[in-house]
Amino acid sequence: MHDVMSVFALCVVVLFVKMLAISCYQGFYRISRMTFKNAEDAGFVGRQASPEELPQVSRAAQAWANDLENIPLFFVLGALCLVFNPPAALTVGLMVVFTAARVAHTLCFLARWQPWRTIAYAVAIVCLLGLAAMVTMGAVRHL
Repeated sequence: MHDVMSVFALCVVVLFVKMLAISCYQGFYRISRMTFKNAEDAGFVGRQASPEELPQVSRAAQAWANDLENIPLFFVLGALCLVFNPPAALTVGLMVVFTAARVAHTLCFLARWQPWRTIAYAVAIVCLLGLAAMVTMGAVRHL
C-alpha cells in the first residue's frame, strides 16, 4: 500500500510540474515576443494589447484544457485505488503509464506530432478505464 501511495504521490507531482511547465511555456512566448492580449499586461510593459494570442500560447492553452479533462479524473481514481487497495503491480503500472502518456501527449501537442498525440491520449484513457475498473471491483467487493 505504501509503495502504491508513493508512486501515486510522485505521479501527482510529475503532472503538476508538467502543467506548470505549460504555463511557463506560455509566459516565455508572451514575454520573449512582448505580445500580450490583455490590455493591463501589455500596458505594464508599455505596449498595445495584441488583438489575438500568439499561436504558441493558444496551442499551450489547448493542451492545458485537455489536461483539465483528464488529470483530475486520475487524481480521483488514483486516490480511490488507495482506499480499495487493488493489486499493487497493476495499479502502479497504470499510474506510471498514465503519467508518461500525459507528458508525451503534451509534448506531441506542442510539437504538432500526429498520430503520436492521439496515441498518447488513447493510452492515458485506457489507463483511466483500468483504474476505474479496479475501483469498481474494490467497491463491489466491499458491499
